[in-house]
Amino acid sequence: MEYTTNRPLAWIDAELDTLDRQGLRRRLLTRSSVQAARVTIDGRELLNFGSNDYLGLAADPRLGSAVANAVAKEGWGSGASPLISGHASLHAELERRLAELEGTEAALLFPSGFAANVGTIAALVGQGDAVFTDRKNHASLLDGCRLSRADVRVYPHGDWQRLDDLLARTGHRHRRRLIVTDSLFSMDGDLAPLAELAQLAARHEAMLMIDEAHATGVFGASGRGVAEHLGVHDGVHVRVGTLSKALGCIGGFVAGSRSLIEWLVNRARPYVFSTAAPAAMAAAALAALDIVAREPERRRTLLAQAETLRNELAADGWNVGRSASQIVPLIVGEPVWAVELSARLRDRGIFAPAIRPPTVPDGEACLRISLTAGHAPEMIAALRFALRELKS
Repeated sequence: MEYTTNRPLAWIDAELDTLDRQGLRRRLLTRSSVQAARVTIDGRELLNFGSNDYLGLAADPRLGSAVANAVAKEGWGSGASPLISGHASLHAELERRLAELEGTEAALLFPSGFAANVGTIAALVGQGDAVFTDRKNHASLLDGCRLSRADVRVYPHGDWQRLDDLLARTGHRHRRRLIVTDSLFSMDGDLAPLAELAQLAARHEAMLMIDEAHATGVFGASGRGVAEHLGVHDGVHVRVGTLSKALGCIGGFVAGSRSLIEWLVNRARPYVFSTAAPAAMAAAALAALDIVAREPERRRTLLAQAETLRNELAADGWNVGRSASQIVPLIVGEPVWAVELSARLRDRGIFAPAIRPPTVPDGEACLRISLTAGHAPEMIAALRFALRELKS
């Protein structure tokens, strides 16, 4: 396994040494003891285009079996925070496997992807630092920036040239600088310009943190995410992912250098002060990782079907924005039209949720269509036929 040099994160080692000298450095204890393509909503069975279960694993019996076996062995509740006695051997094994997937030295589990983002940003930057965030980043990233108390600079969506200008104008007036971005944007379905962002981070001596929540398991030759897909894996210093979307489980994780992970163990508040997830969750996630590795056709088929659908919807006159993924927005502008369109689809047996401000900016209300590996071609054809009817 090749590990990335993390020069912008070298300060962590010194800080960890300080904690050692002060007797404040804490270490983990490991405990070794005992959703679908069709859903029923409000009593109606609907074709489900509103799920993040991208690989169709949420109801996979292999995950269920893994959970049942783990519960029989270790029970359900973890009983404590990870730093006390809630960190079980299955958690440790999942962290090892996630680090292996990501090609990093180490990884750390969080109760959710939201907690991972908020906790990580606040652990890396604070007063005297600067954080640079894409305007359309997920709320967890935006909240993490605000809660960090660092100087927050927001750049226009995907505008790396503007970011370059912001970084140049701030110079070295800040102690540390952090660039944060989604790799795959959850409402627009487009990809961040990671190659350019990695170059900017190197040029301006900044840390680069990406959230692969909607890309983990879907993009890249091994399912690592958009950084792998675009070939810029080594230019990213902090990688956040989730277990709750393509992997069909629950929880979030951060992957990076061992010193980064040790720093988060000691300073990421959502980690330190949250009860650990059940060990059975880790068993399910391990089973999901096995499926991701053994069945790459799931993500290949998903992305191929998404590309076909985007092209067909655009040809039918729908605005799908810059989507390049399994997330396909139908941008209609006004919230009332988005709600009405969603209701008309539901009358035709199709669930596609309306997304309105503040989740999206004013004037960008949409239907968010999410494809999954569980969607058969005839299901996608039914969606397109219904939308054609509504468009006419």
